[in-house]
Amino acid sequence: MTLSMSWDDVLAWRCRRQLLHRPAEAADPGVVVRALAGVQAQVASCAEQAVAARQAIADPASVRAAVRDKRLVKTWAARGTLHLLDVEQAPAHLALLAAARTWEKGSWQKTYVTAGQLEKIAEAAHEALDGAVLTREQLTAAIVEHVGDMSLAEHLGSGWGVVLKPLAWQGVLVYGPSADGDNRITFTRPDTFLPGWTGLPEPADAAGVVIPAYLAAYGPASAATFDQWLCRGASKKAALRGWFTRLLADGVLAEVDVEGERLFARAGDLESLAAAEPFSDVRLLPAFDQFVLGPGTADERIVPKDRRAAVSRAAGWISPVVAYRGRVAGVWDGEDVTLFQERGPVPAAGIAAELSRLSAARPRGTGAI
Repeated sequence: MTLSMSWDDVLAWRCRRQLLHRPAEAADPGVVVRALAGVQAQVASCAEQAVAARQAIADPASVRAAVRDKRLVKTWAARGTLHLLDVEQAPAHLALLAAARTWEKGSWQKTYVTAGQLEKIAEAAHEALDGAVLTREQLTAAIVEHVGDMSLAEHLGSGWGVVLKPLAWQGVLVYGPSADGDNRITFTRPDTFLPGWTGLPEPADAAGVVIPAYLAAYGPASAATFDQWLCRGASKKAALRGWFTRLLADGVLAEVDVEGERLFARAGDLESLAAAEPFSDVRLLPAFDQFVLGPGTADERIVPKDRRAAVSRAAGWISPVVAYRGRVAGVWDGEDVTLFQERGPVPAAGIAAELSRLSAARPRGTGAI
């Protein structure tokens, strides 16, 4: 029999799965990153704040420590943006992104480099980063010298890293450590830098890791919603259907009816979904938080349709949000909180407590992730 649920119950369940109730285990940033299937780290401080927002005692510096300890790794992942990933799960995330082969599209090759050039770049980077940590400038110079093509320098030197992203997805490179007092970006090879790096699994095996990880935090959800989160809908449709069909047949996933919509959830989560309880704590979450990015800003159940521009702003900026009862109830900047009146009243005491907590949790320590 198919479980039937309301969206109110689904969103309440998600709040706890995203650790917004601040359980004791969230003191470990690795637990938070795994629970959220990665944390966007385009802005390093936002990644630290996203983890701290889920800790009983906010500790932004714990994220940097986990990266230094090589339990978390920074690389280009979902939607082509920088993320912190659990080192054990990172190969699966990268393998699914690589399966889309977006760099083979004619429009991509016309704008950046050809598939043949990219293959040579990957070979050169693999050799240059063998047991080495190089700055972007050093890596660019090494690749240009190896390939013998000066025209590549402009693409490789771009701060957006567009040509380097396919290398990350193929497991050729990840972000490396920064030297003390030097915040310059560095790159290295995951197989020579990260203990126990297993290499990329086959896409079908990777799907068996990433899809359940996504649904554990943002389910029940459709295959299309997952694909938008993963790579803006770029997965090959036959492969996407096949991944979900196989996981459903294997009993890993189950279908759930949410107000007439058939969606997927982890089979192991059905009991907790059926027993979902309201979650009414107010949370002030940082810019680029997974609470918004997981389901996507186009989900009107999370972000009111007429407020999307206030949340998803120019140049890809995702505003800090007020989370209440599983929905975005406003945005904030410093101590300036703007509530969305159509969401109804939000407890003032909850907002005040969050502002006080934020004031007390200024980032400790220095450095970059």
